[in-house]
Amino acid sequence: MSKKIFFILAVFLLSATVYGQEEKRVLFIGNSYTDVNNLPNLVKSIANSCGDNLIYESNTPGGCTFMQHCQNQSMNLIRQGGWDIVVLQEQSQYPAFPDGQVAQEVFPYAQQLVDSIYASSPCAEPMFYMTWGRKNGDHRNGQVFPPIGTYEGMDSLLALRYSMMAEQNDASLCPVGRVWHWLRHNNPEIELYQSDESHPSLAGSYAAACAFYTLIFHKDPANIRHEAGLEPPVAEAIRSAVQQVVFDSLSHWLRPQPEMSVERVDSMRYMGESFQLITAHADSVSIAWGDGNDTLLIAPQSQAIRHTYSDTGSFVITLRASRHCLFTELTWIFTAMEEPTEPESIDSPEQFAIKIAPNPADRQVEMTFPQRPLTVEIIDAQGHTLEQHHPQGNTYQLNTSHLTTGIYLVRATTDKGISTAKLVVNQ
Repeated sequence: MSKKIFFILAVFLLSATVYGQEEKRVLFIGNSYTDVNNLPNLVKSIANSCGDNLIYESNTPGGCTFMQHCQNQSMNLIRQGGWDIVVLQEQSQYPAFPDGQVAQEVFPYAQQLVDSIYASSPCAEPMFYMTWGRKNGDHRNGQVFPPIGTYEGMDSLLALRYSMMAEQNDASLCPVGRVWHWLRHNNPEIELYQSDESHPSLAGSYAAACAFYTLIFHKDPANIRHEAGLEPPVAEAIRSAVQQVVFDSLSHWLRPQPEMSVERVDSMRYMGESFQLITAHADSVSIAWGDGNDTLLIAPQSQAIRHTYSDTGSFVITLRASRHCLFTELTWIFTAMEEPTEPESIDSPEQFAIKIAPNPADRQVEMTFPQRPLTVEIIDAQGHTLEQHHPQGNTYQLNTSHLTTGIYLVRATTDKGISTAKLVVNQ
């Protein structure tokens, strides 16, 4: 009896496709850039137009800094807990100031706010609100610090500093400033600023709201129907910019997911499984060995793992890497035996691979399996099984015309194990 090991990856993918209404509880912390045109309510109206719901609260005193938010009502709101997302917007100029000043007056308070968010709502997602450079730069402060004296200089520094805050604090980043940058270069006829050349016009706030909806709900802004009173061509151009800047690079703007891989270190594992575990962005890894025993590893990065079984048989091993309520799973089947009845062998994953063509799919795809599967399931990015099929042979024609554009998981179950493959649908 040869030992066969099958890998089953629980894939958590970002996709345009999310079925049914979603509801998110969001706290907006900022100042007049968030308050003007009532940005939170604008995001809510956009969500409603897509069949989703946003429940929000906000604290947005004019000119308020992160330092001040650490001492005002914002902290009370954060400590209430129960938030899905907390949006953080710094005073419009501070993040573009010289390095030393930002290091003392911005970064420590950004960290304090994020730490409080995770302490009060462990599953919440902190999200920094990247703002924009002033229309013609910050002339007054540019006399002392020339880099912010122009739009390009100020905008690039804001983009850099907000990116640093998101990376350093395990937070997502809503790149509103990058959307404005794209619109200024590609649709200069759209006025994003009020007459003060700083605060957002209705079009500017609409661009921010579309970006937030896309990032909060992970959905394509092309489906947004609310136009906030803007001329339809203007609203459409703004949604197109958000699609290209935000949605097409969604994973880049979201906080990192836990990552995990396994490297085998021993081919003679008759009664025990051995491997080298490698992780990134994971606070812990739990291992269920399939025999009633579990192992919990705290903050592993690279670690040799071994487990010995007391009985022979096949065991499903499941590893889960977790961080901030996000997780990734890796599963395979291990067969424990006292003595091999034939030379030890490990079948390569390619032998159990599902072949899909064409992929990306348009209307129909052909799936080829290593052996006839008992069932074939189509699973969406949220882990919902949408369809189940029972092929009569090793190939199966799947009609994809009814599936929304997005990424799906194909899971085939055979009498030897489970194989998975990614299916991309482009309608």
